[in-house]
Amino acid sequence: MGVFTVTKVSEGPVKPSATTPTDTLPLAWVDRYPTHRGLVESVHVYLHHDDVDVETLPGVDVVVEAKKAAKKKPAAAVVRGALADALVHYYPFAGKIVEEIPGRPAVLCSGDGVYFVEAAANCTLADVNFLERPLLLTKEQLVPYPTPEQWAVEPHNTLAMIQVTTFTCGGFVIGLRTNHAVADGTGAAQFLNAVGDLARGLPEPRVKPIVWARDRYPDPEIKPGPLPDLPVLPLQYIAFDFPATYLANLKSDYSAAAGKKQFCSAFDIVIAKLWQCRTRAIVAAGAVDPDAEVRLCFFASVRHVFDLGEGYWGNAIFPVKVKAAAGEVARLSVVELVGVVREAKRRMAGECASWAEGKTGGRDPFQMAFDYESVYVSDWSKLGFNDVDYGYGTPSSAGPLVNCDLISSVIVMRAPAPLAAGGTRLLASCVTKEHADEFAAMMREDLV
Repeated sequence: MGVFTVTKVSEGPVKPSATTPTDTLPLAWVDRYPTHRGLVESVHVYLHHDDVDVETLPGVDVVVEAKKAAKKKPAAAVVRGALADALVHYYPFAGKIVEEIPGRPAVLCSGDGVYFVEAAANCTLADVNFLERPLLLTKEQLVPYPTPEQWAVEPHNTLAMIQVTTFTCGGFVIGLRTNHAVADGTGAAQFLNAVGDLARGLPEPRVKPIVWARDRYPDPEIKPGPLPDLPVLPLQYIAFDFPATYLANLKSDYSAAAGKKQFCSAFDIVIAKLWQCRTRAIVAAGAVDPDAEVRLCFFASVRHVFDLGEGYWGNAIFPVKVKAAAGEVARLSVVELVGVVREAKRRMAGECASWAEGKTGGRDPFQMAFDYESVYVSDWSKLGFNDVDYGYGTPSSAGPLVNCDLISSVIVMRAPAPLAAGGTRLLASCVTKEHADEFAAMMREDLV
């Protein structure tokens, strides 16, 4: 095996292609939340047609798409030009976070641009296993990490950075860093889809952005809770793929148990399975007492709750928290736990409205406890990143670059081909080494 390297060909800011306003825009309460002030890193893999079996991608004429792509300029040049045009519509992304009033960060629309890197790898995507985990290239090779001399804005005040790395096979990878203080996953995907729309020659983005309007999101008189202590948990990384047939069978089982008009999602199933198996593994090992409370938490979109409108790209999320005695979670079936999860989701809108009206007694629902009894889920499967097309087709995979080694957490993604048609991938970093084998064995039962 050779040494795989990535060479940065060029780097620097891409500024809006036209004059943009120079406002200072206030952040919403949820934008200002302390844990949101930082860059979220992700990779988006675009295969060349020679790297895939056409028969494994139903409904996609890869050969036709490849012929179209062959007539285009190199991917980096296409994305760079479209990014400059997209920043006219999403001009706040070309600015930076400032904090003229302590505790009240805002976005200065300075027009400085988005830091952009064009890079080239000395290998094919197949050589690095299509960036499946464990990564055969480091994250520093895949996303921008400019020095202070190259980019004077601190990372926690930078709004976005993008790298396009071309591989010798003709495929490429988008390495993205976006600041969670400015956009949630849905908002970041909306921005990237706008870049894709313009790259494909559309005169404007298909979804018109609501430029700011952060006053539409509630700003309750509730002080965010203190930042939690991070435990030292040597967590193991394990990946699981759930085929469409497995998910369809459990969806049918849930409808039969809950009533024919009751439906559940693939997300509901995989996190119910995760919670059950993880709890069983740690209870059996004596790591958690059966009477102890175990918790499952994930964030849901509240765009519909506050009628934020299509095109709103700021943070519009609220935590959904599920809790029960460990022994109870271990005893229940996956279908029964799906019902527990869905009931928590149904309560979310009312809980969010109570929080917005300041009716929580000063309690901060966003505050978390990162102990071994808690597991956190991030859902990347429906954010919109899998739909971004720069004229070369949609990505084979799109998801966060790394998981957190300190917090018991999992990431739900759309599975890559050949499972992509209805399949779901779960990236788990939620158990320590002594519990990993038992947990993985339980998770893989019935996954055929």
